[in-house]
Amino acid sequence: MSIANLQEKLLFFTRQKSLISKRLSDVQMRQLNASKQLQEKQQAFNAELSALYYDPTIGYGTAEYGEVYEALVEEHQFELSSINSWESQLEMEKELYETQLNEITNYENTWQKLLAQNIKVEFTYGGNGGGK
Repeated sequence: MSIANLQEKLLFFTRQKSLISKRLSDVQMRQLNASKQLQEKQQAFNAELSALYYDPTIGYGTAEYGEVYEALVEEHQFELSSINSWESQLEMEKELYETQLNEITNYENTWQKLLAQNIKVEFTYGGNGGGK
C-alpha cells in the first residue's frame, strides 16, 4: 500500500477524532448545564419551602400548610426526575462518543504501525539499490 494512501487514511482518522471530540465536548457542556439547573431548582425549592414555613396565612401549623407543602414537593420531584432523565440521556451520549473515540484511536494506531512498516520497507528497498 502506498505511503500516500496510508497518510490519507491517518488524516481521515484525525478528522473523525476531531469531530467526535467536539461532540463529546458539547455533551459535557450540556451535562454541566443540567447540573447547574439541578442546583438552581434545588435552591429555589428550598427558598419556597422556607417562605411557606414562615408564611403568616398558610405557614406551618395551619390547615393549608400540608396541602401546599405536598404540592411543592410533588412539583419538585417531577422537575428532578425530568432533569435526571436528561442527565441519563447525556451520559449515554457521552459513553457512545467515548467509545467511538477509543475505536478510532485504535484504528489510527494500527494504521500508524502499518505506515511505519511501509516506510521501513521503502527505505530498505531504496537503500539496497532496489532489491532486498
